[in-house]
Amino acid sequence: MKAVPDSSGFSLASAIFNLLDPIPFGFFVATLIFDVIYANSANVLWLKCASWLVSIGLVFAIVPQLINLYGVWFNKRRIRTRGEAINFWLNVIGIVAALVNAFVHSRDAYATIPDALWLSAVTVIAMGLGRIILAGRNVTYKELNNGQA
Repeated sequence: MKAVPDSSGFSLASAIFNLLDPIPFGFFVATLIFDVIYANSANVLWLKCASWLVSIGLVFAIVPQLINLYGVWFNKRRIRTRGEAINFWLNVIGIVAALVNAFVHSRDAYATIPDALWLSAVTVIAMGLGRIILAGRNVTYKELNNGQA
């Protein structure tokens, strides 16, 4: 078997999605790291930085998720794969967990742990699983007969 890239053509929406989709995930991973540091050090600076990171990550998550919503559920010109639908719902779970996490981070510093820590973990795990599922959709496998496609 040989890996052949999917030739689905260029679209501006997919280019914007591919450009902006990793940004919120990076902010949410940083939020998780800062929550772990705060849980171990009790230095309020780490928690305040984590609250900013989760808020900025939510702002950057809006556009890619709207593009994903259209591409997965409303675009009639392309076939929706099961992996894309699972990725969409995992991203929704991650964004909802991040939104609740932003509200938890608005509490007093000493009242946030352990809630902020496990909400950050749920966000990163859900979005990470979605990214892993999406990574498999870009490659299709074709059987080669005598070296010819």
